Amino acid sequence: MMLVLHRLAALIAVSCIATFFSTTIFVIILGTLESTANLKSLIVWPGLFILVPSIALTGVSGFALAKGRSGKLVQQKMRRMPFIGVNGILVLIPCAVFLDRWASVGTIDTNFYIVQGIELLAGAINLILMGLNMKDGLRMSGRFR
Repeated sequence: MMLVLHRLAALIAVSCIATFFSTTIFVIILGTLESTANLKSLIVWPGLFILVPSIALTGVSGFALAKGRSGKLVQQKMRRMPFIGVNGILVLIPCAVFLDRWASVGTIDTNFYIVQGIELLAGAINLILMGLNMKDGLRMSGRFR
């Protein structure tokens, strides 16, 4: 049961970040100021309220599954998790909130785009780290060589 919970939470977390990332790029390039404001609002609510628990659940279930296990793949996954969490808490969440506030009042200026760039970079880093964790998890289960 814990394995199913871990996989489901990880899938939701990766899907959220990938969706936020891709839609942000699409809307910034092709959208209007109104569509940008709408997207930023949706990322904060309900987006973060889906993403944050799914990342937390992925971490908690992952630590539970790793208990009593050892090996290179387990250690690599355990080393990546703090970076994913810190990146999310200290960079992604504050960026999302600031961008939502600025966009909601029409303040889409140089500072907005700087913070947007930081958010996209942090999101890409988390996607890469989470993808590596998924690959190692699949290796551990024997589904990926």
